Amino acid sequence: MARKHILHMLTPLKQMSPFDVNMALDAGFDAVVPYVDVSLGDVTNLVQDAIFSRPPDAGVNTGIFIAGKDVSLALDMFDAAKKAMVPPFQVSVFADPAGSFTTAAAMVAKVEKALENEFQRSLKDAAVAIFGATGVVGFCTAVIAAREGAEVTVVGHDGLERAEKIAAEIKNRFGVDVTAADGSSDARKKAIVQASDVVLSAAKAGVQVISKAHLEGADRLLVGADVNAVPPAGIEGLAVHANADPLEATKAVGIGPLAIGNVKYKVEFGLFKKMIEADKTVTFDFQDAFSLAREFAK
Repeated sequence: MARKHILHMLTPLKQMSPFDVNMALDAGFDAVVPYVDVSLGDVTNLVQDAIFSRPPDAGVNTGIFIAGKDVSLALDMFDAAKKAMVPPFQVSVFADPAGSFTTAAAMVAKVEKALENEFQRSLKDAAVAIFGATGVVGFCTAVIAAREGAEVTVVGHDGLERAEKIAAEIKNRFGVDVTAADGSSDARKKAIVQASDVVLSAAKAGVQVISKAHLEGADRLLVGADVNAVPPAGIEGLAVHANADPLEATKAVGIGPLAIGNVKYKVEFGLFKKMIEADKTVTFDFQDAFSLAREFAK
């Protein structure tokens, strides 16, 4: 008898995202079981209940999904889940807190493709400024871009303190350097934009971070991208459907949230499918998401 594909979804929040539940079921899992209010200390017992309740050869049919809205906690839970395995009892693990891993992967992949197609450039040595970098998507975007050789600046809308903490955590956890910048005034924002090849907006939905005034005179700018689909746009003048289209008030091209979201959807769905179809157990984090996003970015 064919074994069912079961996905256990863990979140420290009081509810699991319906987005992730729907995505997992549509990808082909037979059963998706949410666990809420899960602490880091709960992960080992939950994972070991999952691995020991099925024979070792059924481990490939069992998955753990790590959700939530805290990148650092999700990565710690991801590591705890992997350490909880007792070979040959193992299961697959996929982390994507608040969709941030797959969204960040999609954003960077689309920017990389635009640089290549429009300017014959790569991310290496590109000056990349990330507004909203203290959030989950901005954090992951910074790590992925820095790993690809970009000179990344994480911008704090309320001063340097939180941005510096993000930069320090990225250095400590991933061994890559990013620079913190103060974007708390229009003058500071404008200076950051003018010094950048790429400007990314990963701020809260419905918040305009970059105005046309900030973009004026940014002759160095090549690409602007925004993940916010809720009006107003995070970057003024950037259409939600823009796909390396001219960005108003600049010589750059823009990538809108629908173009990014299309890739993000394919990546999350694709990683769930890979879990189901794998011959052996797998683990997926944002670097795996980026590898797949590169295949879908056009």
